[in-house]
Amino acid sequence: MVALFACVSLVACGDDGSSAASEGGESGAVEESNSSDSVPFSSVVQLSSSADVLSSSSFTSSSSWSGAIGSSSADSSVAIKADTTKITYALKPFDGPLSNPHKGFTVPTGGAWTFVPEFEYGPYGSLNNKAWDLVSYGSGYQQWYKLNPAKGVYDWTELEKLLNALAEHNMTYALRVLPYTPSFIKSDFPPQEEYDWTPPFVYEMGAKKIQIDLRGTEYHAYAPVWDDSIYIWAAKEFAKALAEKYDGDPRIEYIDVRTFGEWGEWHTSHILGSVMPADSVLKDMLDYYASVFKKTQLVLPSNGFGDVYTHALNLGITKRDDGFIGIPGRPDTLLRAYNANLPTIAENIAGYRTMLANDDLIPGGTQKWTAERWVNAITTAHLTYYVLDQDNDCGYYFYKDNKALADSMSKVIGYNFTVTQAELVTVASTKDTTSTLNITVKNTGVAPCFFDVYMVAEFVDSTGKALAQIGEMVRIPKGTFKDGTSKEFSFTYKVDAGQANVVTQSGVSVALSLYESEDAYKSGKNPTVRFDNDGLQGNNKLLLKSR
Repeated sequence: MVALFACVSLVACGDDGSSAASEGGESGAVEESNSSDSVPFSSVVQLSSSADVLSSSSFTSSSSWSGAIGSSSADSSVAIKADTTKITYALKPFDGPLSNPHKGFTVPTGGAWTFVPEFEYGPYGSLNNKAWDLVSYGSGYQQWYKLNPAKGVYDWTELEKLLNALAEHNMTYALRVLPYTPSFIKSDFPPQEEYDWTPPFVYEMGAKKIQIDLRGTEYHAYAPVWDDSIYIWAAKEFAKALAEKYDGDPRIEYIDVRTFGEWGEWHTSHILGSVMPADSVLKDMLDYYASVFKKTQLVLPSNGFGDVYTHALNLGITKRDDGFIGIPGRPDTLLRAYNANLPTIAENIAGYRTMLANDDLIPGGTQKWTAERWVNAITTAHLTYYVLDQDNDCGYYFYKDNKALADSMSKVIGYNFTVTQAELVTVASTKDTTSTLNITVKNTGVAPCFFDVYMVAEFVDSTGKALAQIGEMVRIPKGTFKDGTSKEFSFTYKVDAGQANVVTQSGVSVALSLYESEDAYKSGKNPTVRFDNDGLQGNNKLLLKSR
């Protein structure tokens, strides 16, 4: 008969040992070491089974660990001893705002000049505008006629400057190309280039335009005939050129399909006499955009509703809404996109300071901005992206008034990955030593992560330098880590007896990292996605450090 001996851990993950560490007020770990010799807390038990695997009961089968203790033969009687060491980490949330890529807040970024010190509201301006601590991507509009000054001619110069400036600050850009804006109609029949940003060559080719009246004024102006065949042709030609230049460009966060209406929002609410095209024309334009953009996320503008909205979702085109806070019920309109597993996007109906003065009379008026309505808008719509403030002060006054709230919501909007449990179990036998890291991660945000995430576990030295990878990289496909759900992961590092083992070296810790691509890790780049846990390092890795 074979006698099999093993040392077992006395404290399970999450018991009194872990609690004691948390009460001490610092992130640390409780370490338990069991051996049959002189190490404290040892416990040697005799197992009647002849099996050679010891399994932990601390995790479910999806994250279980196993350590090879030894082997036996039927004609011999041997005792194989294994020492088990377990470290249970005490985890706390990250203190402060937490921005992450492909989610979160934006402010208007009109050009590369946003980042010069002379712009007082910029990240380097004299006002020391800390709203930029929350900003994860830039957004703004471009004028069609400037990007497309002549038939077949495209000028990306200024856009490129902006994209490169944002990239230097680890930000992307949400692009809107506008054909028209009534905002700049300040007199009767002003120069058309002030408000009509459709390229002049389109009209020279024969596209029609009509006279309009600006609602609430006595001003007259002109607007394109939105379903004119020449106009449609020119809009598609521009979409094709834009896709050839920027589809899949990592500097672009998403692109709105802004072909029709005021501000390209697919409505003509303020320009009386102008009529939006039939749904068939709108769907055809969405079809064309989807045919030329194969990689970059496309977005249906604010007033795309009904069958057009359904058609967009079927094409993988998501939805934005620009009537937040001011109009009751607008967050609910985005639930269709969320349920289609697409990111949702929003902008308030007006700038923050403007909304503070709203009359709050519904119907017939617009609601004021309140903190309760702001939080409700984010959570109800399961927002992935939100304009922090649309005024040119770039969120300065909003953040000044609402810093604590905004900081907290930076961890709510979009995805937010929090390590809720972490345990390192090392089983040493005469044959080998196996170290298994078991972790539980929860998405505490209000939306899934809409890009592939690659998780890596490593042993690192006291300087944070990687010594060895623990197990294999784990890929989490986009859209699969839903909000409110937890996932368990296991990483195993095994060393044969007699070989050097980094686990036994002094000052060794565990680091967790989240990458946007497998190549980023293999090429030695720092991770770009951060966990919401105390212990984040300057290189964005999360250090699980024992005391």
